[in-house]
Amino acid sequence: MKNKKITLQDIEQMEQQEKMKYEIAQELGLLDKVLEEGWKSLSSKETGRIGGLMTKRKQMEKSSQ
Repeated sequence: MKNKKITLQDIEQMEQQEKMKYEIAQELGLLDKVLEEGWKSLSSKETGRIGGLMTKRKQMEKSSQ
């Protein structure tokens, strides 16, 4: 799957956590870059921002339960 291009349809069928990563990338305006060039094309700052937002959302989900 490393060399396979991910499409928007593929994202819809992913597990929730993986899907969240792509949704956040889209919100930050990075999804096109990820789909074209892969996650390795992002800077440390960009990937850190995605990870930070994922953590924040997970904490929000836990506290709302």
